[in-house]
Amino acid sequence: MVVNISKSQGMNPKVVASMKDCVEELSDSVYELNKSIREMNNVKGSNFQLMINDINIQTWVSAVLTDETSCTDGFQGKAINGNVKTLAMGRIVNVAQLTSNALALINRYACLQG
Repeated sequence: MVVNISKSQGMNPKVVASMKDCVEELSDSVYELNKSIREMNNVKGSNFQLMINDINIQTWVSAVLTDETSCTDGFQGKAINGNVKTLAMGRIVNVAQLTSNALALINRYACLQG
């Protein structure tokens, strides 16, 4: 969705740059979440704390929240079409909320297993 918006015609070059930065940040987020999911699939018994803490599952998911914040920060103070801004920000905020929930679940799971 963000990629499609970034290709819209007639947008301010600064807005286009912000959108492209956002696409890069969200791409990093997808990579970090995929790493976390792969590692969560490997979490077993005695290696639990190592996998959750030392392998950085929590760090990777936290980094996703930082990526999403960086993405939304790029829209601050820029003259972005109301519909474009509303659509992009709404989707990104939704992803950030889901990521925050996932991190809370991971942290809770780590507490229960630790």
